[in-house]
Amino acid sequence: MFPNLVLFCFSLLCRVCISPIPLFSFAGDITQKGYEKKRTKLLAPYIIHTPGNDPSHVSTNDVQPPAPSSSSSHAPPPSSSSRYREHIHSEAVQAALAKHKEEKMALPMPTKRRSTYVQSPINTRTPPDSSSGSEDETSVRRQSSLVAPIPQVNPNLQSPDSWINRSVQGSSTSSSASSTLSHGEAKPQPQSQPQPQYKPQYQPLYQPHHQPQHQPQPQPQHQPHEQPQTAWFVLTVFVWSLLLFILLVGVPVNSRVSTKIQQLLNTLKRPKRPPLSEFFTDDSEEIVEVPQPDPNTPKPEGRQIMPVKGEPLGVVSNWPPALQAALARWGATQGKSPALTALDITGKPLYTLTYGKLWSRSVKLAYTLLNKLGTKNEQILKPGDRVALVYPNSDPGMFWVAFYGCLLAEVIPVPIEVPLSRKDAGISQVGFLLGSCGVGLALTSEICLKGLPKTPTGEILQFKGWPRLKWVVTDSKYLTKPSKDWQPHVPTANTDPAYIEYKASKEGTVVGVAVSKVAMLTHCQALTQACNYCEGETLVNVLDFKKDMGLWHGVLTAVMNRIHTISVPYAVMKACPLSWVQRVHIHKARVALVKCRDLHWAMMAHRDQRDTSLGSLRMLIVADGANPWSVSSCDAFLNVFQSHGLKPEVICPCATSPEAMTVAIRRPGVPGAPLPARAILSMGGLSHGVIRVNTEDKNSALTVQDVGHVMPGALMCIVRPDGPPQLCKTDEIGEIIINSRAGGTMYYGLPGLTKNTFEVIPVNANGVPIGEIPFVRSGLLGFVGPGSLIFVVGKIEGLLMVSGRRHNADDLVATALAVEPVKTVYRGRIAVFSVTVFYDERVVIVAEQRPDASEEDSFQWMSRVLQAIDSIHQVGLYCLALVPANTLPKTPLGGIHISDTKQFFLDGNLHPCNILMCPHTCVTNLPKPRQKQPVGVGPASVMVGNLVAGKRIAQAAGRDLGMIEDQDLVRKHQYLTEALHWRAQTDPDHVLYVLLNAKGVTVGTATCVQLHKRAEKIAAALTEKGSINTGENVVLLYPPGIDLIASFYGCLYAGCVPVNVRPPHPQNLAATLPTVRMIIDVSKAACILTTQNLMRTLRSKEAAASVNIKTWPTIIDTDDLPRRRPPQIYKPPTAEMIAYLDFSVSTTGMLTGVKISHAAVSALCRSIKLQCELYSSRQIAICLDPYCGLGFVLWCLASVYSGHQSILIPPFELETCPSLWLSTLSQYRIRDTFCSYSVMELCIKGLGTQTELLKARGVNLSCVRSCVVIAEERPRLALTHSFSKLFKDVGLSSRAVSTAFGSRVNLAICLQVLYVPAPCVSQGTTGPDPCTVYVDMKSLRHDRVRLVERGAPQSLPLMESGKILPGVRVIIVNPETRGPLGDSHLGEIWVNSPHNASGYYTIYGEESLQADHFNTKLSFGDPHTLWARTGYLGFVKRTELLDASGDRHDALFVVGSLDETLELRGLRYHPNDIETSVSRAHRSIAESAVFTWTNLLVVVSELCGSEQDALDLVPLITNVVLEEHHLIVGVVVIVDPGVIPINSRGEKQRMHLRDSFLADQLDPIYVAYNM
Repeated sequence: MFPNLVLFCFSLLCRVCISPIPLFSFAGDITQKGYEKKRTKLLAPYIIHTPGNDPSHVSTNDVQPPAPSSSSSHAPPPSSSSRYREHIHSEAVQAALAKHKEEKMALPMPTKRRSTYVQSPINTRTPPDSSSGSEDETSVRRQSSLVAPIPQVNPNLQSPDSWINRSVQGSSTSSSASSTLSHGEAKPQPQSQPQPQYKPQYQPLYQPHHQPQHQPQPQPQHQPHEQPQTAWFVLTVFVWSLLLFILLVGVPVNSRVSTKIQQLLNTLKRPKRPPLSEFFTDDSEEIVEVPQPDPNTPKPEGRQIMPVKGEPLGVVSNWPPALQAALARWGATQGKSPALTALDITGKPLYTLTYGKLWSRSVKLAYTLLNKLGTKNEQILKPGDRVALVYPNSDPGMFWVAFYGCLLAEVIPVPIEVPLSRKDAGISQVGFLLGSCGVGLALTSEICLKGLPKTPTGEILQFKGWPRLKWVVTDSKYLTKPSKDWQPHVPTANTDPAYIEYKASKEGTVVGVAVSKVAMLTHCQALTQACNYCEGETLVNVLDFKKDMGLWHGVLTAVMNRIHTISVPYAVMKACPLSWVQRVHIHKARVALVKCRDLHWAMMAHRDQRDTSLGSLRMLIVADGANPWSVSSCDAFLNVFQSHGLKPEVICPCATSPEAMTVAIRRPGVPGAPLPARAILSMGGLSHGVIRVNTEDKNSALTVQDVGHVMPGALMCIVRPDGPPQLCKTDEIGEIIINSRAGGTMYYGLPGLTKNTFEVIPVNANGVPIGEIPFVRSGLLGFVGPGSLIFVVGKIEGLLMVSGRRHNADDLVATALAVEPVKTVYRGRIAVFSVTVFYDERVVIVAEQRPDASEEDSFQWMSRVLQAIDSIHQVGLYCLALVPANTLPKTPLGGIHISDTKQFFLDGNLHPCNILMCPHTCVTNLPKPRQKQPVGVGPASVMVGNLVAGKRIAQAAGRDLGMIEDQDLVRKHQYLTEALHWRAQTDPDHVLYVLLNAKGVTVGTATCVQLHKRAEKIAAALTEKGSINTGENVVLLYPPGIDLIASFYGCLYAGCVPVNVRPPHPQNLAATLPTVRMIIDVSKAACILTTQNLMRTLRSKEAAASVNIKTWPTIIDTDDLPRRRPPQIYKPPTAEMIAYLDFSVSTTGMLTGVKISHAAVSALCRSIKLQCELYSSRQIAICLDPYCGLGFVLWCLASVYSGHQSILIPPFELETCPSLWLSTLSQYRIRDTFCSYSVMELCIKGLGTQTELLKARGVNLSCVRSCVVIAEERPRLALTHSFSKLFKDVGLSSRAVSTAFGSRVNLAICLQVLYVPAPCVSQGTTGPDPCTVYVDMKSLRHDRVRLVERGAPQSLPLMESGKILPGVRVIIVNPETRGPLGDSHLGEIWVNSPHNASGYYTIYGEESLQADHFNTKLSFGDPHTLWARTGYLGFVKRTELLDASGDRHDALFVVGSLDETLELRGLRYHPNDIETSVSRAHRSIAESAVFTWTNLLVVVSELCGSEQDALDLVPLITNVVLEEHHLIVGVVVIVDPGVIPINSRGEKQRMHLRDSFLADQLDPIYVAYNM
């Protein structure tokens, strides 16, 4: 039975998998041609192979870690060296990825156009400088940490502490590098199974295979091999089926209506909106799904930590009273003793600066600064002034002289990096530092000054954000020797600032940490005591001498102890990584000052130098030894160089920060003493801020080394990093804070920031301060181990708080580097940071891609990084991006400038060549999907308020139509044909139509009698040439003009039914002619009326390529009509007869024709006449397409009925002359004009910068009282506002623009003509200004309408769609229950009017469709009235404004088409709102459209910028939709401008776009599938 169950489940799952194949087969190919390939790929994971038959299956116990190298060997084994040369290898990552053993392409590869990812060197952000060669000073260090072999030491040394491991034998030194077998023998694992590709809608496309640490691990190794597979398979089927059920059915949530709104609607008072609060409250509690706390989350259990005291600072009698005094002493007594040796670019000594020269030059500079910079009577610099030191890393000698010269002059030096260009990373933030420190003078060398960027006139460039600086060259030849009686003042060290060290924060802000003179001196004393420095020692310094350890040891403490410093510049290290080792060997140096990256690269190059000896070293200070991953580099370096005399006890990692300076340093050990401690910690525990020994999953262990003891004379505490500085417990990770005389004193010029960092008073668990001593925050996260040893596990600035858990950016970098980056990542350059999206931090990884990396290799690497980080760190990545090599912003020493990289990412300036977004995986706080409750419909529903909220039904009506106009006049010309007859007789020469061309010249006019006579001729031609019978359909195929109007009336005269069709575009017949053919076929037209040119086009060879031209109906050329007087053949209509068919393509891509009766035409024209107050002396201008809807009515029908003159402007003429329409309005002094949104857009784009030119031409729009936009959509508020604002300068009133609204079932429901007071116009009475309201978007998604104030969060502005026409009634109805709704609800707009269309014109006679849309009744309330369903959602609001009759005005607001709404997560979304958000996301987005595809949201955006911007749009679009609409974008498609189809009314054809996308016809620039 069991196999049968498996077969059943297998077939069930296969069906579920294959049926929605577009959703789950994201292989980058969405066309039919890839179906078989995807089907095979989908089924592959479910086909059970036996281990013997499937060579691709490799069980995890086949993965053997390399054996640890022996520490006694004199050379590293060949396998070890090849391990570094060929690939980065990490046991933990390999083990994690073994769990995800899948086919090669586990995740969908994006689709991109070839030209997009052809890499070209981008040097815009990488100025050529000697120090920015490539290697990231941090990433290389991390890389080394993952590959280092571990030295073997005495296995008998054990520690009593359970979570400290002193035995390093077989243990890994990093979390991702820890082997399964490194902590003892691994248990055999069952064979890993490939994971199914089938996933439900909102699940990640791969699942983490690790189990939480609190769960017991199953032991399946004792069971037969097939059974776990089968059981696992059945479980998978069950789980996925359950998830599918939940996704499809949803989770019910209670929905309610605001009681406050109900109460307010019950009163007759003005409905008050919520008051505008001073600050809007954050409503995240209502939106975000708050995860329930896990009861198994580890919590700290130890006692409160006690402050740790360092050893007392020893008092030495001959210590100088100030650092300057030490320099003076050595300059006088040891003048020939070497102070500094600088190296050239080849690594050879360039010069040696003695203490005598250092003293004399510093005195010269001090004298020059104080006495020789200004005039005799003016002293530019005074003691205490701040001075910038701008020296390159290759010239330490000039820097030493400048630094000590400033100290002797008692001015405060501020060392900064040399600016290379205006585009340097963080250049403006350096300006902020100089400004906050009040720097006005900069010291530099002559060579450096010549290299600074200059203006064409030769002046130094003014860098962005920098204050004006006076540049002073400090070369010896420019310094003045002081007189013999002048001596620099050397006071005893006090609390005045000695120097300012710059520090870049996590956000990129650069601040200056002020170090007092006494702190500088005390720090030197503490370092001397801790490091046991002796007079005359030699020190090799590889670090930056301008700041941090390079300054403290190599410049300050060195002078204190008369140490000879060998400075190795970074440029030399790039050319020869072993140069510092050679210097140690040559000079028999006792101390070396390095970083992990220097250890790594020296180790890589050691094979070139066999005779070097490091036996002279007593201290190898590792400046970034606080980094958790440094332990690998230290062990690997020791393993390689132990045979060269390096002793294990000399490696001394330390922990430092700019604010606290040196926090702790490991003291040099005694030969033979036990090695320092190692802590093997659980990364899961660390993410919760607690210390736990790692015993469960060795792959997620973090091995950290200690950084020694606290500095002499210091007091240290550990406090919680967030909230009040509460003391941590002994097993809790916290921020290290220090109280010491040897630390920074303040952020210079920033007292607010200073208080939070430099004046911290720790408190106990009750919030009571433990004392009055202020501590300084170090920014380091760590804990105190046994023996008061300090362990550091990360930095505050590298902390990523994701879903309440802490992750270290360095840890994530190291894991990413361990995933075979050699083929993909350029020189290990990877940046990790977090961005805030939807109320949580999201992790982003950006790496530089090798120029020769293939597309598939890059994508494979990204997908493996996702899996590794998920398994090891239990955190999902939000975005993974690869950028071209050497394009990330760099720090001065070549590292990645993280804050600038983050800013580029957020601004869309990163220009990735590959990107992978994974929002489905990591966004776990989305609100639960809403479950709509079924509502029982009945008369009692009104009483209990199920369907109607408030007392008032949402309905509105225009004024009465029948009782206003004189009945005799109505009877005289009841139908349009009779109206034209009557006008031709009573006022034959009155001009009804004037047609203009692109130059504004009249090319055609039609008086009443001319139009009548031409219509008669056309009627005669129809009867004679076409043999048309009464009631047959005739297609009118004309360009916009008077011929179209005459042909329309000719058809009416002949008793046939005109069908107006847009002519095909002669340059695009293949796309436009099939639509013409379709309308002709659907309407069963018996004849085509057209012009001579169009007749030739229809019969041309080009047309034959698109349609069958032999089957056209009879074509009549109306350019060639007989001149003789035609016979009288007028056939009077009846009210019910069809006047014409109105064909249009809806926004959903449906071609629909509606039947308009003669009665409806008359009622519509009468309604428009009343609403717009049209009469014979009036003149209006029309710039509309005359082919359907209200545009056709205004162009062809209204003038004949009302007698006003229409000036016709074909919209296509504006493409050649954008100012045509506006010039016409001004020239003819037009008061009322009608246009479309596309016309407005043409004017804004074409005339946006020409308003002054229009004024110069005399264009004046002050005469325009009403500009009505004709549309079948929600009013485009932003567009109308932009239009009004732009042309305000040429007199257009801000009140002039209004909108109209019509639909397929009723061509004109709303139309508002405003009367704006103008010099020539008196105030009219047509009604109030259009009303604008702000509604809450969250409520709107629930079909509720809640008004809010402008500027409220999640507010959406909506403009009234115009005043309801006379004779029209509208009601808001629930589209599902067909019951009336209250005015606080969103529902479908139903309309009752004498000019409703009669029904759809269909060739199959689908009467049910017609009855449903045109003659439907409410389910309760008023069961007798017949309504037509518009298919649009909207609401009615009663306003305080009064209409012409004195009643309060009911405003109708159209929100969007019902067919186009997106039902996602149980909520209703409107495409316009999402598209508006997307269009704001980036400057290069021209237009966008959204639709759904198998429950995924697809966003298509047109790129108006460079193709290198294409991939920048993907994360920005995902971010903005998630932030503003709480939706995860499934697919982002970047296309060329003009790809999104738009109909004649300027509306997007989203369904056509969707069809093109699915048929793979878009030719996209890039398609990104978000995981």
